[in-house]
Amino acid sequence: MSIRPRIRELAAYDFAPHPEGVKLDQNELPYDLPELLRQELLARIAALPLNRYPDLDASELRAALARLHDWPADGIVVTPGSNVLIQNLVIAAGIGQTVLLPTPTFSVYRMQASILGAELVEVPSGPAFRLPVADLLREMEGRRGLLFVANPAAPTGNLHDSDDLERLADAAGDRWLVVIDEAYGQFAGSDSSQLARRPGVLSLRTLSKAFGLAGARVGYALTSPQLAGELRKVVLPFVVSGLQQAAALTMIEHNAEVEERARQVALERAWLQRSLNDVAGVHVFPSTTNFVLFRVDDGRSVYEGLLGKGVVVRPQSGPGLENCLRVTAGTREENERFLEALRATLVEVEHA
Repeated sequence: MSIRPRIRELAAYDFAPHPEGVKLDQNELPYDLPELLRQELLARIAALPLNRYPDLDASELRAALARLHDWPADGIVVTPGSNVLIQNLVIAAGIGQTVLLPTPTFSVYRMQASILGAELVEVPSGPAFRLPVADLLREMEGRRGLLFVANPAAPTGNLHDSDDLERLADAAGDRWLVVIDEAYGQFAGSDSSQLARRPGVLSLRTLSKAFGLAGARVGYALTSPQLAGELRKVVLPFVVSGLQQAAALTMIEHNAEVEERARQVALERAWLQRSLNDVAGVHVFPSTTNFVLFRVDDGRSVYEGLLGKGVVVRPQSGPGLENCLRVTAGTREENERFLEALRATLVEVEHA
């Protein structure tokens, strides 16, 4: 085969689907579209001329996002999912340069840096997954490239200190692009858009989480018009379909409902976190997202025990995440079923 050795050496993105039972493994919103919004979306789709190419730059969607965020439309870039934007960012600012990551973090950053041949530098986080600002600033010296910081952090769920983010933004200059990935920001009530108004800083967003459009795949960036113009050069033409744009526009026009559902999920996550704290043998990490990271003595056995009871969570791996599992905040019924299965599994593992 003519596949590059670098690609043959890479492990594929690791996800085994288990759609049956209680599905709490992908940080999805637990609610589907309300019927009225579904009917509105279907009417919008019915009016689409599917024999025609979609809007090249998703201009109507960018205008809606501009109104939502009080942002210049030419400072917004839209792609089919924020994963695609991550790839575009590595193409634009990482290839031949450096991709810098605090770890642990979202695995797609590392994967795209490796696929595209950028120099990858990883810096371990401090205690309680604190952002290692001094070490990151040290690594930025004498280099140029791309720094990814998920805030709130994934897969750990903690929110970084705003002063730490500001120090990194201050250091961007004309040699670094600092990307603040705010996929879970709506659950935390956090917003780094003011930092993204600076040259060299970008706020990465998604409609998969709080907006509940994981199946539609829509992501976007808020940044300066100059930087957005450069990024659009590496985004494939007509990449966001008319169907995706229709779904996104429908939800953005009902943002008050989006915010209320995000608030309900955040409350449910807080309840789940408190309940987990009461389970013997479980160490719970603080979270500001729609998921909770927790550690047990034997992560693999607990994961398999839960799976056998029809409850799907996400096992974690890598330095700092030994024996950790991540559970999405579902509905109250789903969360109660998870807790019941977890307690039973822990007893079984202890006596195995």
